[in-house]
Amino acid sequence: MKHAIEKANVLIEALPYIRKFAGSIVVVKYGGSAMVDENMRTSVIQDIVLMKRIGLNPVVVHGGGKAITEMLDRIGKESAFIDGMRVTDEETAQVAEMVLCGSIGKKLVQALQAQGIQAVSISGKDGDTLHTKKKLVNGKDIGYVGEIVKVNTGLITSLMDDEFIPVVAPVGTDLEGHTYNINADYAASAIAGALKAQKLVFLTDVEGILKDKDDPSSILRRLTLSETEKYIEDGTINGGMIPKAKCCMDGIEMGVQSVHILDGRLPHSLLLEIFTNDGIGTMMTR
Repeated sequence: MKHAIEKANVLIEALPYIRKFAGSIVVVKYGGSAMVDENMRTSVIQDIVLMKRIGLNPVVVHGGGKAITEMLDRIGKESAFIDGMRVTDEETAQVAEMVLCGSIGKKLVQALQAQGIQAVSISGKDGDTLHTKKKLVNGKDIGYVGEIVKVNTGLITSLMDDEFIPVVAPVGTDLEGHTYNINADYAASAIAGALKAQKLVFLTDVEGILKDKDDPSSILRRLTLSETEKYIEDGTINGGMIPKAKCCMDGIEMGVQSVHILDGRLPHSLLLEIFTNDGIGTMMTR
């Protein structure tokens, strides 16, 4: 009986959040271990489906770097990176598009539909959704790596209006029709900003933003833009967390109400962050 009452209390705690966020757009950047591990993947899919069932409008933007590397290995092509960005010649861009828009996107759609929710896998090419240009990394040309110039939300909005969950692969084109691979974090931030989403959620392999990277208990639960800038300047936020934090800041600047960094390895982390009083990750607001 005690366990049953605890379950009821969790539902009661979630009620005001369900009421508050009903009808709002939540963009989920899905990647990392939560995409690779079957149990974690099931947990994330269940969270997204429940969000849809109770009246939110989730949009999924997925990565797939590990799968791209594996496919390149299979065809005997070596992967190279500069400042964390994949060097992408024309062949690599084709492989990235095949993996992201093909196997990964379709598997996510299949998993969502297995839970009774309709979903559609698209890329930034579809509906002219992601307009891109060549991205230079510290002044270096690393090939067909794209920087988003404009997001056309028409197709995504139409899918949501028809009760589909859009599943977006971070692939776009420029004015000349070249295909570009886009960093999924930046794609999620740009899409969330263009949609004026209530929330943008990054599922990662860390607990959130930590004051001490070796101490999980030092997690920073709430941050403002100015606090984040300060922590980047003083080195509290460092290494690979800097670009993630900057993506969060970009989302806020573009109009997203709150941005969250969560540990996707934790079962039902999406629900725990959005529908409980304390949350489990880092939330950034203006």
